[in-house]
Amino acid sequence: MAAPRAAAAPRALAAVAAALLIAAGGQASKYSREANEGLAAAGGKRREVAEFRVVRLNQVWEKAQRLHLSAVKLAELHSDLKIQEKDELSWKKLKAEGLDEDGEKEAKLRRNLNVIMTKYGMNGKKDSQLVDTNYIKDGTESDTLDDPRLEKLWSKAKTSGKFSDEELDKLWREFKHHKEKIHEYNILLETVSRTEDIHKNVINPSEENPVKEEILHNKHRELKEKLRSINQGFERLRKVSHQGYDTTSEFEEPRVIDLWDMAKSANFTEKELESFREELKHFEAKIEKHHHYQKQLEISHQKLKHVEGTGDKEHLNRNKEKYAMLEEKTKELGYKSKETEEEEEERCAKSDISER
Repeated sequence: MAAPRAAAAPRALAAVAAALLIAAGGQASKYSREANEGLAAAGGKRREVAEFRVVRLNQVWEKAQRLHLSAVKLAELHSDLKIQEKDELSWKKLKAEGLDEDGEKEAKLRRNLNVIMTKYGMNGKKDSQLVDTNYIKDGTESDTLDDPRLEKLWSKAKTSGKFSDEELDKLWREFKHHKEKIHEYNILLETVSRTEDIHKNVINPSEENPVKEEILHNKHRELKEKLRSINQGFERLRKVSHQGYDTTSEFEEPRVIDLWDMAKSANFTEKELESFREELKHFEAKIEKHHHYQKQLEISHQKLKHVEGTGDKEHLNRNKEKYAMLEEKTKELGYKSKETEEEEEERCAKSDISER
């Protein structure tokens, strides 16, 4: 009876192996969080569930965690990547339905990710690396503004005596926001230049695609709008830096000010404009709440580092729990704020091109 039993063993093992291969094949075809999980290099242990559903965004996130970024910057990056993830997943659906034949939406996604990488010093350029400091700590930041005009204005504002510490925090956010707008403009300008070079090098002019012509036209219009926004923003910074804040101003948050300027130049009716104004007031309150949690997160981070050196495990665990709660809340508010901003920008853009 030993021989039949011995012969049955390989058959049983083969059946198990086949079943495992079928199961593995089924799992490999799924697009889910599991697709982003992997085996750790040592010991074959499974890594933690991936933070994002898009592999390259996980790579960016993992790289950021290896850099010396502050707790607030990491939370901000997380929000930016969540918005990028939402846009990329929407694009995947459009592509599957054949609705991005010219590749314009894909190109925009690449530009957006490039802006994010530049913003957090992960684009490989040494001169753009962000220093691990934050205006929340002491009202200033050692990170440069990459523009002599902005540096000069900021220096004058700091030494003018016209601003409280809280107002300097607010003004610094405006300067940083302006710097990000310039980055976005430069990336778009570079993209348009490359597209035009390819367009000019077409061997046979008859092969030129009217769709490509329209894309170039739209990009030039976008460039013009961004440049106009940058010029308006600089004039505002110049005025505020010299005169201080106007207490009767409609809005104070830089992103809200930009949206309000966009709305006033769009094709909104008086009733729609008034409705938009109310929405922006709620949006500004949401941003202020986000700033509050950012400050609390930074304070909690400093406390946590201090407690780690005391060896008090109970105290350490309490601080870890509080830090984790603040971190999650900061990420959530950051994502919601950026999502609202994206929706309001789209609403203004649609109103601007619609016929009434």
